[in-house]
Amino acid sequence: MKPPFEQLAYHGMAKKEHISETPATQMLRKHKVAFSEHPYDYEEHGGTTVSARELGVDEHHVVKTLVMQDEAAKPLIVLMHGDRKVSTKNLARGIGRKSVEPCKPEVAQRHSGYLVGGTSPFGTKKALPVYVEESILALETIYINGGRRGYLVGVAPRVLTELLDAKPVHCALAD
Repeated sequence: MKPPFEQLAYHGMAKKEHISETPATQMLRKHKVAFSEHPYDYEEHGGTTVSARELGVDEHHVVKTLVMQDEAAKPLIVLMHGDRKVSTKNLARGIGRKSVEPCKPEVAQRHSGYLVGGTSPFGTKKALPVYVEESILALETIYINGGRRGYLVGVAPRVLTELLDAKPVHCALAD
């Protein structure tokens, strides 16, 4: 049985000094963004289902960072609820592109500087355009990758538009 969320949050706080910086946390600190740290036991291919369970939060509040590319192979980031999939057709239409598709893992890593499963929209190697499912912006707190597998940060969604200039889109499909 998993401990309640409060204990997990405290556990994360107690271990805080042992969490090394990532480019994502460096960027957040540099811009004086308030965030909470949530380490958890990463499971290969577990995705947001595992991280939501480990943190004791609704998967809808866990935001996945997806590196995609348009028809000209130009990279972009899409931020989506953990319990939703991206309609690449709706996304392409919404951002004025002919098509959009997920990048292969090695290409995504090259663009973002992060391992797949540990991709954060903050502190990417290259500045990439960021698109966010609009309903994410209505949540009070979101949990998003902090730049390492098994590590999420809790932030206010407005940080996405203020710090990353994320553009709202409507491209969610129910999972």
